[in-house]
Amino acid sequence: MDPYKVLGVQPTDTDEQIKAAYRALVKRYHPDRYPEAAEKEAAAEKLKQINAAYAEIERLRSGKGGAQDGGYENAGYGSFAGDPRYAPVRTRISLGDLQGAEAMLDAMPAQDAEWHYLKGIIYYRRGWMDGARQHLAMAYNMRPDNAEYARAYQTVNEMGGFRNFYRQSSDGDFGACDLCAGMMLLDLCCGRRCC
Repeated sequence: MDPYKVLGVQPTDTDEQIKAAYRALVKRYHPDRYPEAAEKEAAAEKLKQINAAYAEIERLRSGKGGAQDGGYENAGYGSFAGDPRYAPVRTRISLGDLQGAEAMLDAMPAQDAEWHYLKGIIYYRRGWMDGARQHLAMAYNMRPDNAEYARAYQTVNEMGGFRNFYRQSSDGDFGACDLCAGMMLLDLCCGRRCC
């Protein structure tokens, strides 16, 4: 399989052009867009090919897992030059497909630091703070030198427990610290500045 052909791009295209083509194809072939079971299944199969092609292009452009020229950016999820197996998972998270991202993670045999980090981000995006904290702690403990894991772990820890995150202030509103901490973690998850 020629990954460039699958995405309809050329090896000479820029990272931004490849990312745009990938995003368009993911939207076009997302199984939720198709009501019929046969169409949904065909779209899911095509989406697997698209994700595999994107991961392969990322691997080819980054060399042996290292970044060249600043690394290859994953569809709105920030710069990532790590294990290419996780690129499609990060992309699904950035596109809001938490179920698909989690299914991909659960199908992986190894549960390394990146696996736990992404599982924690998925749980956070679902609002499951205790599970998010548990997985982010495991990622941080496995790789305390990773700044991304450390920031996410610190942010979710500053939120307090599940009940504390959803507690209300005495006037019935969420506390300003709760909202600020939540926005900080969203910044980490999305790779964009929310505030």
